[in-house]
Amino acid sequence: MKTTPLKISFSSQKGGVGKSAITVLTAAMLHYKMGYQVVIFDCDFPQLSIAKQRERELKAIMENDHFKRMAHSQFSSLNKKAYPIISCNADTALQEADQFLSDSAIAYDFAFFDLPGTVNSTGILQTLLGMDAIFSPMTADRLVMESTLSFLQVISKIFKTKPEKKGLHLFWNMVDGREKSTLYEMYEKVFKELDLHQMQHYFSDSKRFRKELPEIGKGLVFRSTLFPPHSRLITSSRIETFMHEFLHLLNR
Repeated sequence: MKTTPLKISFSSQKGGVGKSAITVLTAAMLHYKMGYQVVIFDCDFPQLSIAKQRERELKAIMENDHFKRMAHSQFSSLNKKAYPIISCNADTALQEADQFLSDSAIAYDFAFFDLPGTVNSTGILQTLLGMDAIFSPMTADRLVMESTLSFLQVISKIFKTKPEKKGLHLFWNMVDGREKSTLYEMYEKVFKELDLHQMQHYFSDSKRFRKELPEIGKGLVFRSTLFPPHSRLITSSRIETFMHEFLHLLNR
């Protein structure tokens, strides 16, 4: 009998905070490095940035012998296909996902849902409430914080009434080590006052998050839907520490 995968969303009320990039990184680590089976449902219409990234990467492999050899080597060593990316509607994502998972012969461990940056309809809100856990990337920007916190507080309260949920977890993204912003300290106090959980891990602001496979030539892969981050970049980016905390919060 197949197990039901955990439904996870990296979600925020504002676009541009890195939710799609972190979804791709997390999925790649779990699927290609850690032995889990992953599927992504890209519901962020019309951008569909993850689905379109996969299309660009497949095109790059067909046109580039270096990438073609990488893909062959990975498939031979893992004996495992790339994780599927399913484009779907945000308001019907749960039904579409249930149908896909029911029809699939693979027992998936994680199903990620990349949702629109603003939740402006009841259907999308219901999809978000259907997640087992929500991880919310935050940036030290007053506009981002003010538009997101009240919404996350509502989600958190609903989740706390449902013992089967794995919680709502906030974390800082795009942190500039040279920046001395008082917003971090101020909003971390607000998190505590609102009883919102903040993860210990944060992501630094890095250009490598923005580079896709077709742009790197023969450089080291970091953000890709087809390959895991290169081991050297895993160490320097601290993605591994994020994954340990992520799995611990999900009891995995």
